[in-house]
Amino acid sequence: MDVNEKLAKLESYLESLDSLAVAFSGGVDSSFLLKIAHTLLGDKVLAVIINSSTFPQRELEDALELVNDLEVNYRIIEAENINIEGFADNPRNRCYLCKRDLFSHVWPVARDNNIKWVADGSNFDDINDYRPGMMAIKELGVISPLLEAGLRKADIRALSKRMQLKSWDKPAAACLASRFSYGQRISLEKLKMVEAGEDFLLELGFKQVRVRVHENLARIEVDPAERHKFYNDKIMDQISDKFKELGFPYSSLDLAGYRTGSMNENID
Repeated sequence: MDVNEKLAKLESYLESLDSLAVAFSGGVDSSFLLKIAHTLLGDKVLAVIINSSTFPQRELEDALELVNDLEVNYRIIEAENINIEGFADNPRNRCYLCKRDLFSHVWPVARDNNIKWVADGSNFDDINDYRPGMMAIKELGVISPLLEAGLRKADIRALSKRMQLKSWDKPAAACLASRFSYGQRISLEKLKMVEAGEDFLLELGFKQVRVRVHENLARIEVDPAERHKFYNDKIMDQISDKFKELGFPYSSLDLAGYRTGSMNENID
């Protein structure tokens, strides 16, 4: 199918729904889904934003700006992931534990607002990565319209650009807990360190960043096209000094650059 056929399939799928609550992060996928759903279903669509310590403040601000731009009804749920039993131990099924807990909060909000369906923004590319959270989504009856329509990230960006959505070229984002190597304990302090480190790199002008945590080492990923910016003594000193100030005695650049799911590369 070409991208127009996929879009038509998505629209047909969404039109068959009575009403929809979208778990909304403000990212490329959920923004596109929310836009199409709101166009087709109007006030029968609700954006549900889940705020926690694993959700960067910059992403929360973007999400709120987008729902206001789209004039979509929304609710914010305060849910602290770190309090989920077993989550802080960071097992390989951490995403399953998190998704199961968070969507258990979304369903009551949907029902309270007479919404029949709950959806997430998973797309067709997500099936190629290690995503234990997708099992929780299925168990809880959450639908994934973008995935069902066969839409890939590149399709979603192209269609978002056509529709003049601000999010069309937004860098990929993910839960801050995804920055920690499995088995390494996650704490509020470390989450704040990661968020502050990424904010600093963004302030320096990098577009796509990840601060991956390996005990006391921060492994920095930037877009492969931006790696050359590190070949500057002043920049390297700035970053090293800032990361030491944040609590990372050691920091390094990942020579391969940013790629989604790099913490999953060694999982069988």
